[in-house]
Amino acid sequence: MTQPHPVPSSPLTVATIQANPTPGDVAGNAVVAADLVRQAGHQGARVAVLPELFLCAYHPPALAADPAGTDVAADLAGMVADPRLDPLRVAAREAGVTALVGAAVRHPDDRRTIAALVVDRAGQVRVGYDKQQLWGDEAELFSPGERGATLLVDDWRLGLGICYDGCFPEHGRAAALDGAHAYLCPSGYLTGSEHRRDLYYAARALDNTMFVVFANAVGGVDPWRFNGGAAIYDPEGRVLARGGDDGPAVLVATLDPAVLAATRAAHSMLVDRRSDQGGPRVSMPG
Repeated sequence: MTQPHPVPSSPLTVATIQANPTPGDVAGNAVVAADLVRQAGHQGARVAVLPELFLCAYHPPALAADPAGTDVAADLAGMVADPRLDPLRVAAREAGVTALVGAAVRHPDDRRTIAALVVDRAGQVRVGYDKQQLWGDEAELFSPGERGATLLVDDWRLGLGICYDGCFPEHGRAAALDGAHAYLCPSGYLTGSEHRRDLYYAARALDNTMFVVFANAVGGVDPWRFNGGAAIYDPEGRVLARGGDDGPAVLVATLDPAVLAATRAAHSMLVDRRSDQGGPRVSMPG
């Protein structure tokens, strides 16, 4: 295994957000997202992560009833020109924040995906990543993404995942092997899943000695009530910031490249990993 990408030269301040969008209201949720991005910028964040499907809300009945109204359209290059997102474009540009926000995206080939949109500091919006691991009945509404993605901000490499992706060790490891210094996961965890919510993303951090930024929806009405707990983890899986199980929050922490370097020096799994690990295997009687 070759060395991972060199650590960045300077710290990066990031925000993770928990909030309660309105089902089906893309325009209204974009206004809320714009305000949250400004709050993140006022706290010094250069990157802000909002929850899964935030622009339309994670509400399958609304998504099934009005796909045309809840989707945003992407062109062949993955760019999104939907005017409903203009407040978010303006906020990202004025605050100097790169925002990652969840959306239902309709692609030119008519695929519908659960996507993480990147709203960059110039105010452009593009599809950053399509969720690869669909959970439960999501497959009735969406198609899985076909590839991973790494977002480059300053000299930080930020692997992208969405919710259920982070439950698979292989997904976070693929990001790390692509040189990720951090792993960003917009998510939608329902009330009752707190144990798994707090375990998966800390594990992905330690597994891969990388920071993890986990965003989550909060509130709503049963059975679509979400449990917050948005968090930022250091490369050993320790909590740098965490929200409560209720109520909106914008949580900020600074990712320190010196901590990344020290952790990777002490815990060298990425370098020591054998490419043939796990096989072939031998079965034997007990």
